[in-house]
Amino acid sequence: MREQVRTSSAALARDADQRYEYLLLTVAPHERLSEARARLTEHAEYGKWELTRSVLLYSGARKYWLRRRVMRVERTI
Repeated sequence: MREQVRTSSAALARDADQRYEYLLLTVAPHERLSEARARLTEHAEYGKWELTRSVLLYSGARKYWLRRRVMRVERTI
């Protein structure tokens, strides 16, 4: 299982104003689906990620795009 964090994505250009950061989770065909499901659940529950898109490729690999809103804190002093 491979994870990549991206601050912007050309494939998801509608959020080009940097409001979201993206996590691309790639699962190989030989890996168990239950492990991928557990990893997605952990990211959603503890990291506040939400599933945006999922794709099953011809090779049997699966790709999941997760996103979460970027929190920008402004200085008060």
